[in-house]
Amino acid sequence: MSDMSSTADAPRSPGRPRSIRADEAIVQATLDLLAEGSTIEALSIEAIAARAGVGKATIYRRWSGKDTLLLDALRTLKGVVPQPAGHSVRDDLVLLVGAVGHNIDPRAAKIMPCLVPEVNRSPDHFQLYQNIIEPRRKLMREVLRRGVASGELRADLDIELALALLTGPMLIQRMLRWHPELDEKILPERIVDAALEGLRAR
Repeated sequence: MSDMSSTADAPRSPGRPRSIRADEAIVQATLDLLAEGSTIEALSIEAIAARAGVGKATIYRRWSGKDTLLLDALRTLKGVVPQPAGHSVRDDLVLLVGAVGHNIDPRAAKIMPCLVPEVNRSPDHFQLYQNIIEPRRKLMREVLRRGVASGELRADLDIELALALLTGPMLIQRMLRWHPELDEKILPERIVDAALEGLRAR
């Protein structure tokens, strides 16, 4: 009895709850397998479970299927979406353009380029990609619309075209290293300032 009491009363070992650790292990296993060359098509719940050291049922209790797990896993590569301060259209755009193609996880350099063919080949994977980037596009739309409403940007601004003008150069530079002479530290500011020359109200 004394042994049982001491065990029950003993403080819990430090660390995150087991359920959170399992979630993280599953997400990390998914990213590891993708970074090692597994395609989305070949990636299986069985392989993820084996790598994470959990049963398939543990995964299915948390995610409805492979696509929802992939969505969460790929979102972790990019980290938290930056939140514009709302004081300056230019500063907010620089913040958001700076986040384009930026991933906090080094495995992204191996994973993201390999996803491009699959996104182009599969409508389901294309939708998966759209679900990842749409919240970021939405933020930039809001900044642009705020600029139009305040009179800083042209009243006839094509919002979707402006999105492409702002994000395209940053994305191609980070994904393909298109021009090695461009300084990525100041590139977001240069892109925004160049684009604003055409977007500003006259």
